[in-house]
Amino acid sequence: MTAKKKPKVYITRKLPDAVETRMRELFEAELNIDDAPRTRDEIAAAMKTADVLVPTVTDRIDEALIAEAGPQLKLIASFSNGFDHIDVDAAARKGITVTNTPNVLTEDTADMTVALILAVNRRLVEGSRILTDRPGDWAGWSPTWMLGRRIWGKRIGIVGMGRIGTAVARRAKAFGLSIHYHNRKRVNPATEEELEATYWDSLDQMLARVDIVSVNCPSTPATFHLLSARRLALMQPSAIIVNTARGDIIDEAAMIQLLRDGRIAGAGLDVYQNEPVVNPKLVKLANQGRVVLLPHMGSATIEGRIDMGDKVIINIRTFFDGHRPPNRVLPGRN
Repeated sequence: MTAKKKPKVYITRKLPDAVETRMRELFEAELNIDDAPRTRDEIAAAMKTADVLVPTVTDRIDEALIAEAGPQLKLIASFSNGFDHIDVDAAARKGITVTNTPNVLTEDTADMTVALILAVNRRLVEGSRILTDRPGDWAGWSPTWMLGRRIWGKRIGIVGMGRIGTAVARRAKAFGLSIHYHNRKRVNPATEEELEATYWDSLDQMLARVDIVSVNCPSTPATFHLLSARRLALMQPSAIIVNTARGDIIDEAAMIQLLRDGRIAGAGLDVYQNEPVVNPKLVKLANQGRVVLLPHMGSATIEGRIDMGDKVIINIRTFFDGHRPPNRVLPGRN
């Protein structure tokens, strides 16, 4: 009996060792050992020969790239929760199935959101740098030195009350915050009751009334610059904004200007509009203690990355066993 041929899988970035080992056991997998980002030409060449492409959020798989793919490429199994980096409609027209890895990063991203809220309000990075960079500046405890802002008793406005937004709300409630949210539709009554959450059908109205804005919605054409210059200007001067979703949801230039003018008190950012480039003006604000910047590490836990890899493997195996993969992304959702 002839053994079933293993699908040829091209992986664009370094994955956890446990995931890569399993990939090599199950598939004819080409790994990226040194983790250098693959160029567009390298990905295009791989798509001419591979049966499966495993990209990440940093790989732009657009219509032109998909058009160059060989006829054998039948699956793009993205190692990501989001899929805005892939032209799903173009893939569908070419007969290529797209999958993602949803529902495994919820808790990790929610943890990081709360960490940024605390870091901005309590000046954690600024305080740490005094001890590491300028230890001689610390003369000891003082009643009026390094004062931050209490978060207990404040209002948080969550933009996007999906899985991550809801997980953020649960954590925020435990910290004594009052939960407010804006979503395309209200969450179910049981969740609203559990969180004692206030729903705002008007994002404008919510932004003007909360102390903390947490961005947790997906990046889509409809959410591009959802937090526009006009909307950001509605925030209270004492309010802060935290973004662990996608950089293009916020008009970054407008936010920077409002921060520089003191019309927004602070920001905690894990994502940026032109990643991996970070606006030098944001870096300057960070050096002034006005913002906290992280390098897109909201979902970066060992457990989360292994869970993502497991989902990629399940999607590939299910597809090549002749079944619909569990995490298929349907056309029309970009």
